[in-house]
Amino acid sequence: MKFEKKILANLHRCYAVSSFDVNSERKIFFATEGEGPCYMFSGSDFKQSTVWDGPGGTMSIVPIPGKNGDFLAVQNFFPTFRSENATIVWGKPLENGEWDVKTVLNLPYVHRFDILTSGGVNYFIGATLCTSKKDKDDWSDPGKIYVGVLPDDLSQPIELTVIKEGLTKNHGYCRAVWNGKTAGMVTCEEGVFAVIPPKSKGEGWTIETVLERPVSDIAVIDIDGDGIDELVTIEPFHGGNFVINKKIGDKYEIVYKYPKEMDFGHVVWGGMLRGIPTIIGGYRRFEKELFYIQCESKNPLTFKTGVIEAGTGPSNIYVINDKDRDIIVSANREIGEAALYFVTD
Repeated sequence: MKFEKKILANLHRCYAVSSFDVNSERKIFFATEGEGPCYMFSGSDFKQSTVWDGPGGTMSIVPIPGKNGDFLAVQNFFPTFRSENATIVWGKPLENGEWDVKTVLNLPYVHRFDILTSGGVNYFIGATLCTSKKDKDDWSDPGKIYVGVLPDDLSQPIELTVIKEGLTKNHGYCRAVWNGKTAGMVTCEEGVFAVIPPKSKGEGWTIETVLERPVSDIAVIDIDGDGIDELVTIEPFHGGNFVINKKIGDKYEIVYKYPKEMDFGHVVWGGMLRGIPTIIGGYRRFEKELFYIQCESKNPLTFKTGVIEAGTGPSNIYVINDKDRDIIVSANREIGEAALYFVTD
């Protein structure tokens, strides 16, 4: 694979990334976790525009299913963990190309959230890093998982219910198919939990314990093509271990650890890159690499790795699969850079 880089903008503390269609045209979004803007890039020339100038503190941007570019996003989650005033906002595209952005939820310390669809119903799931803090090192009041039906009309309130609490350093999240069902994978010091929405409206949520050790971030992918998903984890919180967990018998065992010394691991993604099952990882200290891992041999099980770029300190990525190329959308947080990596055969 070949990687070609394009810098779209300089953005201090560049953190959140996303891509989805607005008016049937794909857009790419970058937002800062600091005080500042969210940018949108359009077309083959990636023309830049501004979604909002502030306040910033954006952790995630998630499109609303079935809408014409409407999305939800976190605002007011500022470094370091100054997020007691964190909110969920609703962004709606206007005909003049601007955006109407309104607060729809006040949810202190919400770090990751998603919209899961089940039985034709859109559900909000939000995971809070903690519930309160005296200072940045205080973890005495653990986080929670909140869920609720997402109204079709977001001028109506979102009614939330706590379905799990006691989640210390409740940091990581990914959407996955777990045992044939759409699920949100939530990570914390207590482990990894698969959170499954109701099959029919009015039924209860299901929570399954997947791992019971401290995990910061997670991706789910069948990296070796045997039909059983592996769990790719960064351990512990913002940690230095980037590992692949394979199900052997009835439990998961570590079968690979990224060999280089790393710290402040933050990127973990699993999916297809040029048609090949691929893991992408990244960390924000030491060599600050964005790297990839692919299965080299199934028997014995071995992996090959490659560095996409070092010295960038990525915080989050999003991957776009096109016919002739793939695009890694990367928030290179430590150098304040909104970047693309074009991937070709």
